[in-house]
Amino acid sequence: MPTNTAPISASFVARPWRVGLIGFGCVGQGLYDILDQQPDAGFYIARIVVKTPHKVRPLPAERFEFDADALLNDETLDVLVEVIDDADAAFRLVAEALRRGRRVVTANKAMLARHLPELVQLQREGQGTLLYEAAVCGSIPIIRTLDAYFSAEPLSRLTGILNGSSNYVLTRMGEEGSEYASALAEAQERGFAETDPSLDMGAFDPRSKAVLLAAHAYGAFLQPEQVLNLGIEGISAVDIAFAASQGQKIKVVAGLQRLPDGRVTVLVTPQLVGPESPLYAVDHEFNGVVIEADFAGEQFLRGRGAGGHPTGSAVLADLAALRQGFTYQYSKTANPPTYASDLEVEIYLRTDEDRLIDLLDFSEISEEADEDEYVVGYVALENLIRHRDTLRKYGAFIVRTGRLRPISVASLAEEVSA
Repeated sequence: MPTNTAPISASFVARPWRVGLIGFGCVGQGLYDILDQQPDAGFYIARIVVKTPHKVRPLPAERFEFDADALLNDETLDVLVEVIDDADAAFRLVAEALRRGRRVVTANKAMLARHLPELVQLQREGQGTLLYEAAVCGSIPIIRTLDAYFSAEPLSRLTGILNGSSNYVLTRMGEEGSEYASALAEAQERGFAETDPSLDMGAFDPRSKAVLLAAHAYGAFLQPEQVLNLGIEGISAVDIAFAASQGQKIKVVAGLQRLPDGRVTVLVTPQLVGPESPLYAVDHEFNGVVIEADFAGEQFLRGRGAGGHPTGSAVLADLAALRQGFTYQYSKTANPPTYASDLEVEIYLRTDEDRLIDLLDFSEISEEADEDEYVVGYVALENLIRHRDTLRKYGAFIVRTGRLRPISVASLAEEVSA
């Protein structure tokens, strides 16, 4: 046996890849900082494009340019990283890069949720490679886990806390007994919530992420509007106390589930979560995902779901994967399931507008409390989807109990957990 085997030295490593970075906000700066601290990572940010010329930035002005198309035309760049907040501009750039056969990494979950089928088609035509781990759950490697590890195994359920901003607000309300406004203000002061928090607090952000997870977990390409999203803007300390009285917490949970008939449904709403769930202990700005596979059983991933370094680390992981020749396979999209919305969901509804109770048309009511203005019972999922904007307009607050059933079934014996 040879005895002179030695580790491969840095001198044998291929040249660093030249990266074209489009956007220099939280994620872009996070990636730049990580690569600056890891000079042997094998990647160098050669060009940076930003939108606003005179904004103060932590790098010399000569490091920045303002024409993203110039990066598309630069064949010396090995990979493009798109981390801007304009979904329309991001789609134009990413799609054009793929048409030109380029490698692309993006963190833009809103753009991906709207255009994923088109982008997948471009890749299937052999026009470039796209990875987007950073678009879902920050540092948690959930997309690649689903695509690579569970590509051949059926999943019965995937549930997750996918938004750190709303989770922080809910955690602080539970810890302090405070109202929503003060908890949100604290989250904004600490940088865990945006100045305009509507995408996070209204569950639009986790809905986009749930759409991406549905493609990889079940092979289902969905449009965001198909997925029920209800937020926490109307929450009160009364609701937190109600959950606590049941030994539970309120979390904004994305629930993806395969039904007994093989169809799939996706819901993104506040939900009552008990200590038996791994999500119960996912607090503050953290995210968590529970995968329930038919053969592997339950898997749980937890980590920081946002921030420059956690999300930048996901971008770096995608860069390394591209260098190794990794691509998403989308194997489950070959035989996609039917999407189901003809279901009834058991909810807790608190509102002082009786017309909303009539509007939702409860098929069964199991609990009412006039003094706290809440009702618990079953409502058609399609009614919740149809009237979600009205519910938001009147400040109603809704929590799923975790139970749903076929719309034609009134027997509790046939319920399934969501």
